[in-house]
Amino acid sequence: MPRTASEQALIERFSRTYRHLTQSETMLGIERAVCGCDYGCTSWTTREEADDIGNILGLGPATRYLEIGAGSGWPGLYLAKRTGCEAALIDLPLEGLQAARERAAKDGLADRCRIVQADGAALPFAGGGPGGPGGSGGFDAIYHSDVLCCLIEKQAVLEECRRIAGDEAKMVFSVISIAPGLSDADYETAAAGGPTFIESPMDYAEMLARTGWTVTARGDVTAEYSETFGNMFGFEKTNIDEFERVHGAEGAAELMGRRERTLEALERDLLRREIFAAVPAGVRMARDFQP
Repeated sequence: MPRTASEQALIERFSRTYRHLTQSETMLGIERAVCGCDYGCTSWTTREEADDIGNILGLGPATRYLEIGAGSGWPGLYLAKRTGCEAALIDLPLEGLQAARERAAKDGLADRCRIVQADGAALPFAGGGPGGPGGSGGFDAIYHSDVLCCLIEKQAVLEECRRIAGDEAKMVFSVISIAPGLSDADYETAAAGGPTFIESPMDYAEMLARTGWTVTARGDVTAEYSETFGNMFGFEKTNIDEFERVHGAEGAAELMGRRERTLEALERDLLRREIFAAVPAGVRMARDFQP
């Protein structure tokens, strides 16, 4: 399906960010201070959360792991290095993937980390079951961090994840959404403060059920997200010159304006960030598969 102008503009914005901003020493220093990593990421996933995700997914040397919206490699490359899993990382902005390839080579991961430019709604992998990736039934673990709220084709991504998932696969993802039960005015404030495509036609639990998944756990991490966002925004305002260098004065002002709207929405409890854990429908999972 052809991308809309808004979708293409978002991809280009991420491309420009990866190409000119995230690998600067200033931004890497902010990333270390806020998220505990230094991959040049654009993610809200902290190192503590990444460790939790790796444990929930049960990543290890025998695990085939897929990360959608992997950007410059965080946390996929970190998890591959920490757990020994075989990883496939996909995204659309080429500049982020180039940074991920360089980091994979630097960390000695190139032989077991496949980095591919691809759309999450049209994954370039064989389906699960016999004959899937690796010859024995698809990917074992799937993860995406705040990706669905940056896409229009949310349901298509979950359908594709189900198609390439092995029978005993586990999927975990975080997503930012608009809090339920808001007035029209508050809904508009939340939508303006959230990611570009935050609006969803249904609750994510229902969307998972419609796409062949069973939700095994659902956790609210809004407080953690709010803290991470506030810390990041504080550093960004202090280093506004970095954003002006890349986006120009007008572009940097627009970005800071979006950040202010997000901060307002968070302070008014209009946004939430959740982590979902799911398995293919009809599959019984171990009791410890909890976020």
